[in-house]
Amino acid sequence: MSQNKLLIDVGSTYFKVCANNQVEQHFRDFNKDIYDDLLSKCSDTITKFKKDEVFICSSANGGLTTLIIGVTNSFSLKFATNIAYNSGINIINTVLYQDIETTSIPSDLIDVVIIVGGINSVDNVFDDKLFNYLSNLNYSNVVFAGTVKDQEYLSSKIENLVIIENIINNKLHVVEEPLKNYLTNLYQADIEGKEDIKHLYDLTSNQIYSTPYIVNKTLPFINTKFAAVNPFILIDIGGATTDIHYSKDLSYDNMVTENEYDRLVFKKLGVFKSKESLIFAAKNNEFVYELLAHLKVTENIFNEDSTKSLKVLMQLAIFLVLYKVSEAHPLYIKLKLNLLKSIVLTGGITKVLSFEEAEDIISFFYKKILTSDVHPAIIMDSNYDIWTLGITQQ
Repeated sequence: MSQNKLLIDVGSTYFKVCANNQVEQHFRDFNKDIYDDLLSKCSDTITKFKKDEVFICSSANGGLTTLIIGVTNSFSLKFATNIAYNSGINIINTVLYQDIETTSIPSDLIDVVIIVGGINSVDNVFDDKLFNYLSNLNYSNVVFAGTVKDQEYLSSKIENLVIIENIINNKLHVVEEPLKNYLTNLYQADIEGKEDIKHLYDLTSNQIYSTPYIVNKTLPFINTKFAAVNPFILIDIGGATTDIHYSKDLSYDNMVTENEYDRLVFKKLGVFKSKESLIFAAKNNEFVYELLAHLKVTENIFNEDSTKSLKVLMQLAIFLVLYKVSEAHPLYIKLKLNLLKSIVLTGGITKVLSFEEAEDIISFFYKKILTSDVHPAIIMDSNYDIWTLGITQQ
């Protein structure tokens, strides 16, 4: 890392500042603007750098939500779901169009509705059922990535509809980049639109990126820092979310894509801001009590505010995200975890869990869920090298 760069990562719970290869970490003061909080704790460091020497990323907003409406489970819904997950978007629901009249309508605000379906040689795929459903849905953005023959019709019926290239080509292969770029840019705009984040441009003249984007862009260069053998996954546990970045060769879905690595963002599996939803997910997992017994604790640990309870929450987060992408769990993208060679752990988890504690929970998962006595090599990014490498690549 260059000596004349200041790196800042703003998370949902704390922020990190790195200068001259030294990383300092501070819990955020939510009574202050992020800008004021940074200066109050790190002004001596920050004022030494010019604006073009400061590089900032943020995961403070926790990600966007989407609802996907598609015509078929095997193509449009499957492809759009994969693209949304791999863009770091949290899926609230998927709606099969033939069932739209009987599908419940979420009460929460949806950041973006994705409408997909039909190859470009077909038309009249959608009708009034779609418009009636949308009229009762609370959403901020809506995008159509289906047949070109329905573009004009839908644009005349749906206010502020964004039209992009169909995600399905005539060979029934996925066309990933247009929708992925749209969602990535929307995520980026959401981060930059936060007043706290906007204020950070007083510190930098460089683009502020989302932290998951930065981490994902690091993966092709990971072997410059670590002996991570492909195929591998990277797990980043934060205060509001847990992210998995993975080699695309691990995916069961036969999608045609040029991306070497993709990612999943689990919005409600964090250890601070999303602590209660993490505990809820754990209590509803069929293996939780066996897992707690293995860790030699009871569910009373969830009521504690201690270093031990934080360790247990992080171990639970590791177990749950591995479980959610395993064949044991049908709702997410399934990964071939039996083929994994390496698991890389990054973020605050490496400051809380020892190598032995991380290895213990991963070993438990492989024995219990995959019935294997062998687990992948475990790599701890204890010095945030992945973040610093990624942000300096921009």
